Amino acid sequence: MDMENADPLENGRLPDPVTAATAVVDARGIVTGWSTGAQRLLGYPSEDVVGRPAAGLLGRNADAPVDFSSADGGWRGTPLLRHRDGHDVAAELRAYASLDRDGSTQWLIVATPSLRPYPRLAPPPYEAEATTEEAFAQCHLPVMIYDAELRALRGSAGAVRALGLSERQMRGRRVTDILPPHICTTVEEGMHRVFETGNPELFHVHGRPRPEARGRHWAVTVSPVRNPAGEIRHVQLIALDVTERHQARERLALLNDISTQVGSTLDVTRTAQEMADIAVGRLADFISIDLLDSLLRGFEPRPSEEGSVGLRRVAQQSVLPGVPESVIQTGNVDYYPDSSPPARCLLTGRSSLHRTLDEAVGIWQTSDPERAEKVRAFGMHSVIVVPLRARGITLGVAVLVRHRRRHPFDDDDLLLAEEIAARTAVAVDNARRFTRERTTALTLQRSLLPQRVAAQDAVEVAHRYLPARSQAGLGGDWFDVIPLSGARVALVVGDVVGHGLRASATMGRLRTAVRTLADVDLPPEELLVHLDDLVTHLRAEEGTASDTDLDMVTDLIATCLYVVYDPVSRRCTAAAAGHPPPAMMTPDGTAEFIELSAGPPLGVGGLPFEAIEWEVPQGSLLALYTDGLIEVPEHDLDKGMAWLLQRLEQPARSLDATCDDLIQTMHPARPSDDVALLLARTRSLDSGQVATWDLPSDPAAVAGVRREVSQRLTDWGLAEVTFTTELIVSELVTNAIRYGSLPIQLRLIRGAALICEVSDSSSTAPHMRRARMFDEGGRGLMMVAQLTERWGTRHLPGGKTIWAEIGIPNEQR
Repeated sequence: MDMENADPLENGRLPDPVTAATAVVDARGIVTGWSTGAQRLLGYPSEDVVGRPAAGLLGRNADAPVDFSSADGGWRGTPLLRHRDGHDVAAELRAYASLDRDGSTQWLIVATPSLRPYPRLAPPPYEAEATTEEAFAQCHLPVMIYDAELRALRGSAGAVRALGLSERQMRGRRVTDILPPHICTTVEEGMHRVFETGNPELFHVHGRPRPEARGRHWAVTVSPVRNPAGEIRHVQLIALDVTERHQARERLALLNDISTQVGSTLDVTRTAQEMADIAVGRLADFISIDLLDSLLRGFEPRPSEEGSVGLRRVAQQSVLPGVPESVIQTGNVDYYPDSSPPARCLLTGRSSLHRTLDEAVGIWQTSDPERAEKVRAFGMHSVIVVPLRARGITLGVAVLVRHRRRHPFDDDDLLLAEEIAARTAVAVDNARRFTRERTTALTLQRSLLPQRVAAQDAVEVAHRYLPARSQAGLGGDWFDVIPLSGARVALVVGDVVGHGLRASATMGRLRTAVRTLADVDLPPEELLVHLDDLVTHLRAEEGTASDTDLDMVTDLIATCLYVVYDPVSRRCTAAAAGHPPPAMMTPDGTAEFIELSAGPPLGVGGLPFEAIEWEVPQGSLLALYTDGLIEVPEHDLDKGMAWLLQRLEQPARSLDATCDDLIQTMHPARPSDDVALLLARTRSLDSGQVATWDLPSDPAAVAGVRREVSQRLTDWGLAEVTFTTELIVSELVTNAIRYGSLPIQLRLIRGAALICEVSDSSSTAPHMRRARMFDEGGRGLMMVAQLTERWGTRHLPGGKTIWAEIGIPNEQR
């Protein structure tokens, strides 16, 4: 008989227990677990099998697919398996049902190679039982069998390894005798429920299975074990170590929080503090973030090449109240020796992982006794130093320390810290660049806004400008107070749609244009027409920019409100271009909005503007504003306008106090859009301050009017300017009589300056010219220009007015 080909069972030989193998297959037939014994049996490493269908492991000659669910009490069979090199392997299989961490059914497969050649016969019962026992004992997964009194009956090799006890030591002991209290309570409660309901349960626990071990996370499945009669006499407990999976989820959650919560304010220091607040307790026990001081001043950060490095502490956080581990306060500068890990990190741009016993850290502590004392006092044992780099530039350094956690940082923690620092650095750099651009825009905008309001007689004014704090940047809001001829004043507010430097620059151009057009004394509706043409031309200029200039936007739109108040007639004339209406509060305390046509915004082009005129009682309050004042996220536009009227009706000590009250009430928090507010309390010039003469078209009348003017100036106490005024009146009245037409009128207005106006019905305006040596005329307007502070022409619907302002000594004002 050929002994080499004989059936080993006939010779009394049993399969070698070392060749036993285990695998875990989920309800979809996907392999989720693979032991080293299985690798020895079929030659496949774990990474080639886990995640793939178990059917792919069946041999080419397998009769039918394996269905583990065909038997309630478990499954056994002898299918052919496929080895990695292609040949078939005969094996004894036994499947045990359990639940995975999601509560779905999974199968623990125990495989033992068969010694019987193919075709195989069913093994004797004693062989299957012996193989099953050996497979259970050698299973690498922690598997336990408990009786109805929750005492251990069996434990696999995986349970022995995890708990640090032999199977003999585990037998007869309850879970409470083996595991820490918070773990065993959860486990025993689950086991009781399985005995009562017969339903498997899955739960997660965390702790150290033995005192010297590291804390682990376990997915524990407790399943009923039924006898042939269907009675539950035992329960099976399978514990899968999911620590790495849990840590991976925690790292992903931390990175997600860093991405969503860091950098929301575009403030450099706040951005760094957000990173420290999120990461402390989850990755480190103490975190400090230091940035180069030049970065905070808006310059491109450049670390020094030699000597100690000075970094400004912008953020720090600790698991301990008050951050006692820090050697300095936030905002101060910390100096690091050139050989210290933070200094090397800043210069090289590379992160590092240290134990406090490392030589580099030891040298650092030697040169910094105060920091060394902190290390000893708090038991700091592990340090990560990581640079904050963005756009290839190192902005600063983050130092992460552990002292409450027993276990030091590892390489995975270093990689996580580097990713957190990289994302934070981008947010910090964005905040720095935003701050620099905002500072530039704010400086430009403030230089373009009125630095002080010119003195005039028509109104008392107060104003506020509140820049936006949104990520979009500063807007293009502006205001202005422009003295006009005849003691009148123009009140202007406007808003350029958009934000940033472009909006600020456009605002400056529009404000300059309004002042230029106001000097021409155009009516409000005509001034807006010219301003609309200017915006249209600006859009056309920007539209011709290169297509590659992605920062250039051609949707230039602006709004404007232009109001002219005359203190002599106490009347206002106003026109708007897409701007909210002005509000007026009369002396009796009633506030209302002036109903005027909003008109199209500037830049639309081709549409007319309408002006309205109304009488203003003396002492009334006019409020001009931009939409940033009344349009806030907390309420709609109508409610904001109602609040504005309500606050205007509240008495205040002064116009400045009213401005402050409006800003604080309407915007208790930082505004999302620019706010421009201009308040003007109207004054009036009574008849005692105005003198008017109707003159005939006769040169002989000049002498008489000069005498009357001299007398009026004496009555006003302005004798010092009588001679100058007589010369100017003579020149202007003579020109009106010679070149103008009836009616001719002379008006003197006494205010901060003496205003002389001569009107006639001719539309021809005089022009100043240079007279030659022997010319008999042409020097009159030159003399007027030399003797007055300013002069000009104001066109009227029925003619023109030539006006001149004569300075009054301060003591006579």
